[in-house]
Amino acid sequence: MNNILTKLYNLLPPQIFLYYNFHVVLQKKGRELMTILDKIMKPKSIAVVGASTKPKTIGSEIMQRLRDYKFNGKIYPVNPKGGMIEGFQAYTSISEIPGEVDLAVIVVNAKFVLDTIDQCNAKGIKGLCIITAGFKETGAEGAEMEKQLLAKVKEYGMRCVGPNCLGVLNTNPDVMMDATFAESLPVRGDIGFVSQSGALGGGILNILKDLNLGFAQFISIGNQADVNAETALEYWENEADVEQILLYMESIQNPANFRKLASRISRKKPILALKAGRSAAGASAASSHTGSLAGADKAANALLAQSGVIREYSLKDLFATAKVFANCPIPKGNRVAIITNSGGPGIMATDAVCEHGMQMAKISDATKEQLRSFLPAAASVKNPVDMIASAPIEHYTQTLETVIKDESVDMIMVIYLPFLGLKDIDVAKALMEIKAKNPEKPIVGVFMTTSSFFTEISNMDVNMPFYMYAEEAAEALCRLDEQRQWMAKPEGKIPCFDVDRAKVEKIIANSLKEGRAQLTTLESIDVLQAYGIRACKYGLATNEEEVVTLGNSIGYPVVMKMTSKTTSHKTDVGGVVVNIKSEDQLRKEYKGLLERLEAKGLLEGLEGVIIQEMVKGSREMVCGIATDPQYGPMMMFGLGGVFVEVMKDVTFRIAPLTDVDADEMIKSVKAYKLLEGARGTKPAQIDQIQETLLRLSQLVSDFKFIDELDINPLLISEATGEGIAVDGRIKVRLEEAKEALGCTCSECSCCH
Repeated sequence: MNNILTKLYNLLPPQIFLYYNFHVVLQKKGRELMTILDKIMKPKSIAVVGASTKPKTIGSEIMQRLRDYKFNGKIYPVNPKGGMIEGFQAYTSISEIPGEVDLAVIVVNAKFVLDTIDQCNAKGIKGLCIITAGFKETGAEGAEMEKQLLAKVKEYGMRCVGPNCLGVLNTNPDVMMDATFAESLPVRGDIGFVSQSGALGGGILNILKDLNLGFAQFISIGNQADVNAETALEYWENEADVEQILLYMESIQNPANFRKLASRISRKKPILALKAGRSAAGASAASSHTGSLAGADKAANALLAQSGVIREYSLKDLFATAKVFANCPIPKGNRVAIITNSGGPGIMATDAVCEHGMQMAKISDATKEQLRSFLPAAASVKNPVDMIASAPIEHYTQTLETVIKDESVDMIMVIYLPFLGLKDIDVAKALMEIKAKNPEKPIVGVFMTTSSFFTEISNMDVNMPFYMYAEEAAEALCRLDEQRQWMAKPEGKIPCFDVDRAKVEKIIANSLKEGRAQLTTLESIDVLQAYGIRACKYGLATNEEEVVTLGNSIGYPVVMKMTSKTTSHKTDVGGVVVNIKSEDQLRKEYKGLLERLEAKGLLEGLEGVIIQEMVKGSREMVCGIATDPQYGPMMMFGLGGVFVEVMKDVTFRIAPLTDVDADEMIKSVKAYKLLEGARGTKPAQIDQIQETLLRLSQLVSDFKFIDELDINPLLISEATGEGIAVDGRIKVRLEEAKEALGCTCSECSCCH
């Protein structure tokens, strides 16, 4: 066997081993960088460079918190004056520290930071947390200093959190590190939290106890010169302490890498994100429908959805969701049972459950019979189970114990309203006792009572989440169900189709030769066909006789469309004529078009007219591409024709698309019911429409300089159910396209 392997080894070309070794080196380097993060998040010794005895300074606050939280390692304050700081011997310089140091928390003036990093390197310190501000957030000079900072960090093989950050913390009993300057000491929990805003992170740390939540680890990334949200995601992927990850982000530095990491990690543990900057405008000057409907927030939304990240739009919602993940397992299904002592809230809860796409569980006859055995005759044993207002605490416990055993129930919502002296805290304790014995199903409490109840609960060790309103609880259960569905969803594949890439290069090169970023209608349709996208049978005619010849060969009825190098929106100038039924009508319409264009002074840019087969169909969809400056190409699908910008029934995803992405795009729009075959129409070929989206995704992956693309309409044929591209429009980024295709002048080889 060894001889066979040796022969195979000798037959393989050396390039394979070079490639393999290169990637092994990269993987090893990546693992080393992750290991260095342990020096920051799990240090055995910390130097606080800039420690101070002066009250209300960051150097003083960090020393106090490390002391008060009882850090399990050694603390070395560094201050030029030496002496004692918070009971610890201070050293006048980093080099004076007698022992090894894992982490340096740097709070010196910005102008001393670069020199401090040099001193840390000389001491062998690999972990840095730079609290100091005054870098790229201050302007060009600060940005240059931050660039030098990062260069040193990379040169020295360090990892750096910050600069301009709140700090880091780890509540693990083996570590007990609070190297931040928030007001309150952290509460132990299961959350790994990344905050791009230091002040916001500090505010959150201060209110955790009131929210009945705690952190396992916290990283304030600040300017994220080195460590960013993606770094934290990867670090926490296999961290047992961190059972859910929360992100506060104002930007995503590397969307492609974020998607790769988050889509993998979110299948292991929930990732919740509060992405700020929703109002930022994107593609405001777009000429295509796709571009005008796109925007920065739609791109962020698409990216997070494709990555399995649960997006929340407020801190309140973020922590309401974190609370359910902290106390509930992932359910086996989406069937919800509601237990209540009041009919009204039970009905509202039912509405909320259904509105979130979950099902009301069908309680079994055996369960109903058991409920009848102890509930009063006036009670309802259907779902929602209404125990009525007189329900004592025993009815709460017996009902929950009975319903939780029903195999048709996946999740349970228990509603309490104060009646007849029944104490809210007693009910809550009874429910939590049952939950402790039955940990396999999610249970959430809705306690419509005074705020003092939630204050009292915040001081207890709870094992289930409590909410004030049924709508909040239903939203929380919905988030559990979203995570369940994501974890069960196949990862999806990015197919590769056989296409004529060379033809597309030639078409675009011809446009570049003439200095045109906008392809003509004919060129656009040719590009689509080169990538296997079904388009109408068509041909180009430049005079009346060619028009007639094409019309006769294609067969009537036909459509006539102008194609111009100067006019983009054809319908605005009467450049599209449909349902031409004869040769005589075709001649007449062609002459009329020329007259209209001449009257408007648009005849000079006319390339000719396209004669197309007339596809019959009342269902018009749209698909296209728009480019977001940060997130890259965005794919759009939805209701098209004249309704596209009025109804805005469209959805977006970031390219490249997987087959799962394409399928979800099609099924997520309201117009999907039309595609299924509403009111007796022929069902659309969903697989063929999905393939159209995937081929477009491949097109924009191959030609990354495509800025905008519209197929509007993608007409659904009444005869076959095919999605047929009736019209197309493509625009490229001129300079980028020239560089990619090597077209630097009008005389270059690719332009001929």
